[in-house]
Amino acid sequence: MDMRDQPRPAGAGPVTWALVAVGLILVVTGGSAWWFQTPTATPQTAADPVPSAVSSAEAPTGQQVVEAVPPPQEQRVQTEPGAPERLEVPALAIDAPIVPIGAPGGVLTPPSDPLTLGWWADGAKPGAQLGSALVTGHTVSAGGGAMDDLEQLENGDRVWMGTDRGRIGYDVRTVVILGKGELAEQAQQLFDQEVRGRLVLITCEDWNGVEYLSNVVVTATPSV
Repeated sequence: MDMRDQPRPAGAGPVTWALVAVGLILVVTGGSAWWFQTPTATPQTAADPVPSAVSSAEAPTGQQVVEAVPPPQEQRVQTEPGAPERLEVPALAIDAPIVPIGAPGGVLTPPSDPLTLGWWADGAKPGAQLGSALVTGHTVSAGGGAMDDLEQLENGDRVWMGTDRGRIGYDVRTVVILGKGELAEQAQQLFDQEVRGRLVLITCEDWNGVEYLSNVVVTATPSV
C-alpha cells in the first residue's frame, strides 16, 4: 500500500519513505521504482514526498527487537510541539545539532555533515500528540558519524530532544535492525503518522566494504 493515500498530520506532505545510504540504491514503492544516489550538497527543506521504502539487493539480515519494559520513573519536561534543534543521547555520548530536511525529487537524504542530523520537516514535530517525528543521520564505516553506534541503544535509554519550544525527554522502546527489503515491507508501520506521538531515529548499518546492507530503526516514546 502506498502511504501517499493515508491520512497524515495537518501540514504534512504526501508520505512515502526511504533512507539514502552510500552509493546508489533502488527504492520500490507503489509499483514504481526510483534510483537514488547520495548527494554532496546540503539537503533542502522543500515540502516534497519521501519514498516509502528502501529496497536494494536482498539482504539476508536478521531482526533484533528489544522488548518493552516500564519507563524510568522521571517527570517528563512538558513542552509544546516544536522544530527540533538538538539531539542528546547520554548512553552513546551523542550531542548533535539537527536541521530540517525535505525530500526534493522524492529523496530523503541526511545532511552532508556526518555530525549533523536531519529532521523530516513534513512529518510530525517532537512533542506532537500524533505522528512519528523522524530524525536521520549518517553512520560512517571508519567512525565519525553521529549515529555510528545507534544499534547499541537499549530499552529504557533516555533520549533528549531540544526544540525551539523546549526540551523533551523520550525513552527508547524498540531497537530494530532491518535489511533493505525488510525496511521496505515495514516502512508504513515504522514511520506511521497516525500513531500516538513518538520519535523515530534511523541510520545505516552492516557495511560490507561497498554499501550498507541494513538500517537501524529506533523508536522512542515521551517519558512519563
